[in-house]
Amino acid sequence: MIRINLLPHREEKRKARRQQFYALAGLISVLACLIIFLGYTVIGGYISVQEEKNAFLKKEIASLDKDIDLIKGLREKTQALLARKQVIESLQRDRAEAVRLLSELAIQVPEGVYLKSIKQEGGQVTLTGLAQSYARVSTLMRNVEASQWMEKPNLIEIKSVDVARRRLSEFSMTLTLTRESSDTAKEKK
Repeated sequence: MIRINLLPHREEKRKARRQQFYALAGLISVLACLIIFLGYTVIGGYISVQEEKNAFLKKEIASLDKDIDLIKGLREKTQALLARKQVIESLQRDRAEAVRLLSELAIQVPEGVYLKSIKQEGGQVTLTGLAQSYARVSTLMRNVEASQWMEKPNLIEIKSVDVARRRLSEFSMTLTLTRESSDTAKEKK
């Protein structure tokens, strides 16, 4: 006997294909969601690890910044102490300079020359005074030039003035003090 299938077999095949398609689509979407979830989880893990590293680095950088500030403070204190030391050394080196200047001037100033003021700024000394004549001022300049401790006399101004009915020469001059080098001072000791 011949069997004839009167059922619509094509519709059943279509229905089976649709079910397979929907099942496959559902399975693919679940798999895609799972892959996306895993991707976000892995990337989130990497991000959290990197954020922990960044936080650690920021903490260490802050610690190093404090150390750098401390070092800068120590350097500033060291510089201040070195500056004080240099000032003390220069004061110690030059403490007898004023006495030596006055002693040397007492020897080098000729008779008839009267000093009104002596001003010292570093190694530069400015003298102002009165002299009985221009020749006395030139003698003073020659004496300063011949001195071992004073040099480079420079006459700034000389003019005639009347003082107590006497004609005198008022002068202003500069000279330079010769300072011993530290090597020469050590050799003398």
